[in-house]
Amino acid sequence: MFRKFLLAALTLIPGLLLPAQETGPKLRPEMVVTTGWLAANLSEPDVIVLCINSTPEFYSKGHIPGSRQIKQEDIAVTRDGIPNELPPVEVLKHVFEAAGVSNSSRVVLYGERFNLLAARAYFTLDYLGVAGRVALLDGGLEKWTAERRPLSTEIPQAKTTTLVVSPRPEILVDTKAMRELSQKKPGSVTLVDARPTKEFTGEQLSEDVAKAGHIPGAKGLYWMDMLVSRQNPVLKPEAELRRMYSALNAKADQPLVTYCRTGMQSSFDYFVAKYLGYQPTMYDASFYEWSKNGLPTEK
Repeated sequence: MFRKFLLAALTLIPGLLLPAQETGPKLRPEMVVTTGWLAANLSEPDVIVLCINSTPEFYSKGHIPGSRQIKQEDIAVTRDGIPNELPPVEVLKHVFEAAGVSNSSRVVLYGERFNLLAARAYFTLDYLGVAGRVALLDGGLEKWTAERRPLSTEIPQAKTTTLVVSPRPEILVDTKAMRELSQKKPGSVTLVDARPTKEFTGEQLSEDVAKAGHIPGAKGLYWMDMLVSRQNPVLKPEAELRRMYSALNAKADQPLVTYCRTGMQSSFDYFVAKYLGYQPTMYDASFYEWSKNGLPTEK
């Protein structure tokens, strides 16, 4: 209160120029919901829970009651030899419509691999331009079951809906653009590698990738380092996440591009960057295509 009063008083002094107040990216809290919130709102007609999985057992052995299944293979395909690429817009639109998602839905995502696949689904919906009412379940199925909340093996019958999409190709970065970004002046762009540290440094090769190291100018932020633990895979506190992105020299007014091996792990870095208020983009073909094209790397 005193600080506000002092600032207001100082503005009345003629000729006095106050330093500009620092403004950083603002948190988007609507992008994350807790297990408690979901439990309290599970029966609401506009709440649609989607389980994103790559193995059938993750869903069939027990899922959050009422949740509908979307398989990883339906939203990430191999194209031109590159794994985990986005299918055509019309295909993606049909996938989510078949799961009952409409423009009025409040969509909650959880998924396999500590919500990694859920983050990929969020990126997909953001690409379709319909992520405004979409959130990740913090802690995913792991936290839900740890709290002894109910599970179901019943498969709900989703009514096919109509979903009006507004594709956003601008959040995708291709190899040509990524090469240009990697050659920019240091500090003018933030390139984020979401792979494990040893893959980033070049001590270890990524799966099916012949070259070691990372894209020149990139900094590493392994996606799992943003979770409290494997046993409690909730996001770390906001202040800690902000410190992680500050260490990457992330700035609200400059490009921030995430990548990994094939665009899966980088989806999580993309999600957290957007949650923190940045305007991220993603190099979906990632290091797989970069190394396949024989482009330069750093160790």
